[in-house]
Amino acid sequence: MICLFKNKMVIDKETKNEGNVIMIYTFKTMTQEQAENIAFTWHYEGRYSFYDMEADEEDLAEFLDSKKRGNSTYAVLKGTELIGFLSVYKDTDKSCEIGLGMRPDITGKGKGQEFLHNALDFIQSELRPEKICLSVAAFNQRAINVYRKVGFIDKETYMQDTNGSMYEFLKMEYECNNICM
Repeated sequence: MICLFKNKMVIDKETKNEGNVIMIYTFKTMTQEQAENIAFTWHYEGRYSFYDMEADEEDLAEFLDSKKRGNSTYAVLKGTELIGFLSVYKDTDKSCEIGLGMRPDITGKGKGQEFLHNALDFIQSELRPEKICLSVAAFNQRAINVYRKVGFIDKETYMQDTNGSMYEFLKMEYECNNICM
């Protein structure tokens, strides 16, 4: 693995599922056009529609507000293709909270671990936190399984008012190694 700090690029190991091609993910500060694309065209199927940006007016307004996004929300590109987003909020000098999402047409197809590994590598190379936390809807076992496989551990569950109702969430935590080679 190679971390290039100035270009905000992570080059991951060769992967078998892409014919041993080196995968390149680029993390760039999200533009307004990219935010609007995600907010208004990314629609998930079935129970995962919970994650549609338009499902919660407050979340939508925050995501579309470039001042609130600042430079802590990144468009994740594979080549020139927008495949996801990553929001990073530094809680303390030693920890940060993240939110992330993949484009709906590539979810559920075995790409989550690769996406998450690259996001974690990027965060560690840029911020060097000791731990990374995230919260996920408790019904989303697909994502929870990916997070656990990558090394996140369950910390606590809590109820949150969102999308017009109360939902159970699981807070998870990842201990960083902060090594780039």
